[in-house]
Amino acid sequence: MANDLHYLERLAEQYPTISKASAEIINLQSVLDLPKGTEHFMSDIHGEYEAFSHVLRNGSGAVRKKIDDVFGHTLGSREKCALATLIYYPKERIVMARKSEPDLENWYQVSLYRLIELCKAVASKYTRAKVRKALPEDFAYIIEELISEKSEVLDKEAYYDSIVQTIIELRQAEDFIVAMAALIQRLVVDHLHIIGDIYDRGPGPHLIMDRLCDYHSLDIQWGNHDILWLGAAAGHPACIANVIRICLRYGNLDILEDGYGINMLPLATFALSAYADDPCGQFKLRGQNALNKEESAVAIKMHKAITVIQFKLEGQLILSEPENGMSDRLLLDKIDWDKGTVTVEGMEYALLDTTFPTVDPADPYKLTDQEADVIERLQNAFRGCARLQKHRALLLRVGGLYKIYNNNLLYHGCVPMDENGDLQEVTIYGRPCKGKALYDVLDTYVRRAFNSLDPLDRERGGNVMWYLWNAPFSPLFGRSKMATFERYLLAEKETHKEEKNPYYTHLEDPKTADTILASFGMDKPNAHIINGHMPVRQLNGENPVKCGGRILVIDGGFSRAYHKETGIAGYTLIYNSYGLTLTAHEPFESTEAAVSEEKDIVSRRVAVQKSRERLMVGDTDAGAKMRVRIAELKELIDVYRAGAIPEK
Repeated sequence: MANDLHYLERLAEQYPTISKASAEIINLQSVLDLPKGTEHFMSDIHGEYEAFSHVLRNGSGAVRKKIDDVFGHTLGSREKCALATLIYYPKERIVMARKSEPDLENWYQVSLYRLIELCKAVASKYTRAKVRKALPEDFAYIIEELISEKSEVLDKEAYYDSIVQTIIELRQAEDFIVAMAALIQRLVVDHLHIIGDIYDRGPGPHLIMDRLCDYHSLDIQWGNHDILWLGAAAGHPACIANVIRICLRYGNLDILEDGYGINMLPLATFALSAYADDPCGQFKLRGQNALNKEESAVAIKMHKAITVIQFKLEGQLILSEPENGMSDRLLLDKIDWDKGTVTVEGMEYALLDTTFPTVDPADPYKLTDQEADVIERLQNAFRGCARLQKHRALLLRVGGLYKIYNNNLLYHGCVPMDENGDLQEVTIYGRPCKGKALYDVLDTYVRRAFNSLDPLDRERGGNVMWYLWNAPFSPLFGRSKMATFERYLLAEKETHKEEKNPYYTHLEDPKTADTILASFGMDKPNAHIINGHMPVRQLNGENPVKCGGRILVIDGGFSRAYHKETGIAGYTLIYNSYGLTLTAHEPFESTEAAVSEEKDIVSRRVAVQKSRERLMVGDTDAGAKMRVRIAELKELIDVYRAGAIPEK
C-alpha cells in the first residue's frame, strides 16, 4: 500500500485536483472511441530514396483513397490525379502552375478548397489536441479555423470564402498550399514501421535517414545492412571494410564521400600503390554510376584493396572467437600459392585472381603497416562523422531487432530454426538462448557497443554487429554462410550457394507461426508476423502471404537490382481501422515524371484481411495503456476523496 501511495503522490503532481484528474479521464475515454490510426509498413528500401520518398508521400495509396472517399464522383479521374500530385509534390506543382495556368488566382482558390475538404476528412479521426500538435506553426490558427466545424457561424461558406480570399490577396496561397499538403501527408499515416535494410545497393540511404530523422512517429527493425552500418558507426574495423566494399561494388562511393563526408583518399592512395600494375579484373563495379574511365580504374583498385583487408579482418575475428562456428570462412590460409588454388570444404578450386601482394602466406590474416594505417584513419572518420552519428542515434533510439506493436510481431530476417521446425538454440558468449531470448541478448550487446563503460562489453558489442551481418545463427542473415570470397574469386557456381535457414522451408507450415508467436508471448489467434529481408519472387508465382495468412513477407524488391528477379518493385502494408492491406508496387519511374506527368506508382492490392468490426484506439496497445492510466486516475480521485492525499 505504501508503494501504491508513493506512486499516487507522484501522479498527483501531474493532476493536483479532482477536477484535473477527472478531465484527463474524460479526455482519454473519448480517445478510446476514435478509429485506430493508420500504420504504414515498408521494408528493404536499400537506398532507393526517390521510390521511398514517393511511397512515403502517397502513403501506399492511402492519400488517393482519401481523395476518392471525399470527392467520389464529384471529381473526374484526371482532377483526382492532379490533386494527389499536388499533395505529394506541392512545391514542384506550384512551379508548374505558375507557367501553365491561365488564371493562377482561380487555381489557387480551387486547390485551397479541395485541400481544406480533404484535410477535414483526414483530421476527423483524431482529437483536436493531436491535430493541433501536427499543425505547421506559421498557419496553425488559420488551418484550425478552416478545418473545425463552427456551429456559431451561420453563413459558413462566406466565412471560409473570406479566409481563402485573404490568403490569396496576401500572397500566402503558395506557402499555405505547401503547409496543407504536408499536414495531409502527416495525418493520413499515424505511424510508420521500417522493417529493415535502409542501407546499401541504392545511392541514397543517407537521404532516407535524413527524412526519417524528421518523421513524426516511427520504429525501425534493424536489417543486416543497417546493423553493418551501425557497426561501422561504432568504428568496428570489419564492419567498416564491408560497408566500403559494398559502396565500391555498386558504384556508390558518393554515399561515403559526399553523403557522409568520409575521406577515402587514404584508401585510394594505398590502393594505387599496392595494386599499381594489377588490372583487378575480378573487382569491376556493378550497377550504374557516373564515374569516368580514370575514376573507375581507381575505384576498382580500391575495391580490391578493401576486400583483401576485409578478408584479413574477418579472419582475425573468427580466430579470436572460434566458438562462433565460422571457421569454414577462414580461406586465405587455405590458398596454395604455388598452384594458385584454394581448398573450400575439402575441394580444391583454381583462383580467378592470384595477385595478392599484401598477403603474407606465413601469416595471411595480418594487416600490413599501410593497411593498418588506412583502417585506423577510416575508423576515426566514421566515428567522427556527425551526420552518420545522428543517423546511428536514430537507429538506436527508435530501432531494435524486433517490435511487438498492436498484436503484430515485426522483424527483418528470420527466427533461426532447425530442420524439424523447432527454435534453434544458439550460444552467445556462453549463454544458450533461442527465439525471443536470442533476439533480446543480441539487441543488448548491440547497445553495449555504444553505451557500456566496460571495454570488453564494447568490443563484444561491435563483434556481435558483424556476426549479425553474416553469421549462420544470425536472425538478420539467415543463411549458412556469406560466400563473399567465393563470389569474387571462384568460377564454380556451386561454391557461391548460401543455404537458407530451415525457417524459410517451414514458412508454409501453420505451426511455424504458432511456435514463433508463442516464443514472443503472443498466442492470440489474430496475431501476425510482418517479415522483410527475402525478396518475394512474384515472377515465379511466390506468394507473400505465408502460414495461412499469419506471416506477411513485405520485401518485394524495392532495390532496382532485384526488379528482374521479383517482377515488382516492393510490397508495402497498410493497417488501418478496417484491417490489413498488402500492396504490390510497380517500379517508380522518376520524381520528374511523377510531377510533370502526374504519374503515381502503379499499385495493386494482393491481400486484404478485413476486421470483423472497425478497430478503435481502444483496441490498440496505446488504448491498453490509456485504460491503465484511467484506472490509476480513478484510484487517485478515490484517494483525494478519502483525504489520504490533499488536493493542491
